[in-house]
Amino acid sequence: MRAVVIRSFGGPEVLETVDVPVPAAGPGQVRIRVEAAGVNPVDAATRTGMLVEFGLTTAREVQGVGWDVAGVVDEVGPGVEAFTPGDRVIGVSDRLDVPHAGYAEQIVLDADAVAPAPRNATPAEAATIPLNGLTAAQALDLAGLQEGQTLLVTGAAGAVGGYAVELAAARGLRVVAVAGAADEETVRKLGAEFFVPRGADLSASVRALVPGGAHGAIDAAVVGLPALDAVRGGGSFVAVIGGAAPLPLRGIRVANVWVRADGARLAELVRLVDGGRLTPRVAGTLPLAEAATAHQRLAEGGFRGRLVLLP
Repeated sequence: MRAVVIRSFGGPEVLETVDVPVPAAGPGQVRIRVEAAGVNPVDAATRTGMLVEFGLTTAREVQGVGWDVAGVVDEVGPGVEAFTPGDRVIGVSDRLDVPHAGYAEQIVLDADAVAPAPRNATPAEAATIPLNGLTAAQALDLAGLQEGQTLLVTGAAGAVGGYAVELAAARGLRVVAVAGAADEETVRKLGAEFFVPRGADLSASVRALVPGGAHGAIDAAVVGLPALDAVRGGGSFVAVIGGAAPLPLRGIRVANVWVRADGARLAELVRLVDGGRLTPRVAGTLPLAEAATAHQRLAEGGFRGRLVLLP
């Protein structure tokens, strides 16, 4: 089968499409024929060697790339009862130290990292859900806010931020969304009650809308201290990038979300998608062999949603 791998760190040009043996599903695992694989910023961090530099994984001779997949189960290992060959599924590969990952024609995942695919989404749309949806959901858990409280979401028009806005609104939180001025209509449709344009004095703007400051923040845009300053004393702040959490000033609870695979939680997100309450957004699709082009576009930015590779 074909897979995209890294043999040396660097720019998009180091991504290689190679032939590798078809993996077999072991005990408690399923093998998925990949129809779509999401392209995420963490993939670029893998490619450049940043994850090795930060001690999050070891250097390998061959390194796999890609977290998000949507596809069809084509083999189940011993002990798996929840899935059978032919099931359409989505899943997340959250292990970093592997020879190949989501950018591949087939992948083996633990069955508890997989959920039935949404009925009302294409494979490309479905592939945008696992990593970004779970990051948003687990960040909301860490924020620990109650219905009626106010949540600041930076990068609210992005993939993680957009899911965070919708999930927060579904929990009855009042969302202050930060995004580009052109994205105001989009984030309000996702459920934001308040809007602050990117580039404004964040703390002053939020406090003008919410006297005393927001009860919590999810910093999807890695704004850092200005977002922290928009949170009231004793509130909560969640960073979505490892090492990006500021110091816990004014008694604010500060945490990093270290996303983990969770098939049961993923199934909850799928139900929201099928119910029209969670919105996958695809910025564009490319063939698997054009992974380098996808990474070039990822670096350029300027799009909403996620790029998706189609094996």
